[in-house]
Amino acid sequence: MSLMVGMRRLAAIAAVVLAFAAAASPSRAEMFGKQETPYTDLRPFPKWTGVLDRYFRELGQREGNCASPDFNRCHYKEWQAFIEKMRAEPRDRQLEHVNTFFNRRRYIVDPINWGVADYWETPGQFFAKNGDCEDYAIAKYMTLRDLGWAVADMRVVVVQDMNLNLVHAVLAVADGGRTQILDNQLAVLVEPRRIKHYRPIYAVNEEGWWRFH
Repeated sequence: MSLMVGMRRLAAIAAVVLAFAAAASPSRAEMFGKQETPYTDLRPFPKWTGVLDRYFRELGQREGNCASPDFNRCHYKEWQAFIEKMRAEPRDRQLEHVNTFFNRRRYIVDPINWGVADYWETPGQFFAKNGDCEDYAIAKYMTLRDLGWAVADMRVVVVQDMNLNLVHAVLAVADGGRTQILDNQLAVLVEPRRIKHYRPIYAVNEEGWWRFH
């Protein structure tokens, strides 16, 4: 992501987060050492709610020629074969394999891939066109969801990468009393307390969102 695009995204995110700060519930320490405040109204995040809507509609579109650039039956079979292979694995191994499986895909920024500054892809679009940071996180989220992981245990977390001065996104998954970060920039799982250069801004899942402060 370019510096200019990253700054525009950060400004837009900050405006949304601050606009909803007045409706705060009691906060608690959680991600990357920051306090978090939960909310249930997902209307401030149309890209997230939009990708959820498109994903559930996409599940019914599993046909088509394998040469099609769109999500087709071969993409779906590849994804489902991986998921079925993972079902027998213990939970910690599922996290490791899911992270590795998607991190092998090529990173492409949205202005090149979609011609817009910021676009959130469904897993099917990610299989068809690759993607950038939030697209890795969304694909991992939906894969773990299909494997039976609870939505309440997963969040797509948008952070400011203080080293690169860019907005970034990762998947945070709670497992066995600790949280693991699945990051397209990291080959291994890492607990958030070990990552010092990420400043969390907000997190989302299907049940709500969290503001960090």
